[in-house]
Amino acid sequence: MRLPEARRRVAGTDWAALAAELDEYGSAPTGSLLTPEECADLAALYDKPELFRTTVDLARHRLGSGEYRYFTHDLPAPVAALRAALYPRLLPVARDWAARLGRPAPWPDSLAEWLERCHGAGQDRSAQILLRYGPGDWNALHRDVFGELVFPLQVVIALDSYGTDYTGGEFLMVEQRPRAQSRGSATALRQGHGLVFTTRDRPVRTRRGWSAGAMRHGVSTVRSGRRRTLGLVFHDAT
Repeated sequence: MRLPEARRRVAGTDWAALAAELDEYGSAPTGSLLTPEECADLAALYDKPELFRTTVDLARHRLGSGEYRYFTHDLPAPVAALRAALYPRLLPVARDWAARLGRPAPWPDSLAEWLERCHGAGQDRSAQILLRYGPGDWNALHRDVFGELVFPLQVVIALDSYGTDYTGGEFLMVEQRPRAQSRGSATALRQGHGLVFTTRDRPVRTRRGWSAGAMRHGVSTVRSGRRRTLGLVFHDAT
């Protein structure tokens, strides 16, 4: 897949509806971004270690159970194309959220320029992730914040079919609400579809205006089969 095709597929999502759902819940699904064949091709890349800069064993770091790998900057064409096509669609939401929270909005129109800023700040390692979970694996609640420069939204794309290739393994989000109990959600990802979600927090309306609702994400325990996903992050890592 090249950039023009990625843009065509990304354009198939109702972005106004997606933005409204993000406002309400901190996550929202996209339309189809990858075919089943493309999902299988991407998932198979996990067994080519030369494509990755590092492998993370979740159990070793006491972050859950399972494994994921960070791509090098030499990204596979579909990964690079989807990342470039999604960035300008997510940018208006990022800027709107920053305005509501009274924060700076340092993100330029171009993803390439934004990544240059990340690299200039010492965040010069790829943060694009291929994740693999088997029976009993899970991922603890966390945030993908790798330095001072953060893009407030990211995307996970399912490479396997929920209920057919695996059971369990729902995508989890927990929101720490101001002066209230936390609220959680669980989403079963659709193969080839993306889920846009907040990296760190989202604007929450309060009596005094807008407040930052802190959010974390993770993966529930996989009960059977194999669950593989592609994670697209729009800032690089230290």
